[in-house]
Amino acid sequence: MKRDGVWRTSARSGSNGDCVEVAGFADAVGVRDSKHRQGAELSFDVTSWIRFVAATRAGCFHSRA
Repeated sequence: MKRDGVWRTSARSGSNGDCVEVAGFADAVGVRDSKHRQGAELSFDVTSWIRFVAATRAGCFHSRA
């Protein structure tokens, strides 16, 4: 992840506007709702974010439809 504080939307986001944006900072990763950019932002330490992304890619989170 680039750590320049620039907000990015996932390339996998659809065109329906239900997206999150992520920004890498020196010591944290920020996440916010792309529809409400002035709203709340979540902040994660880099290690936690890396673990979350790895778990997501490994399919550890399944929806219960």
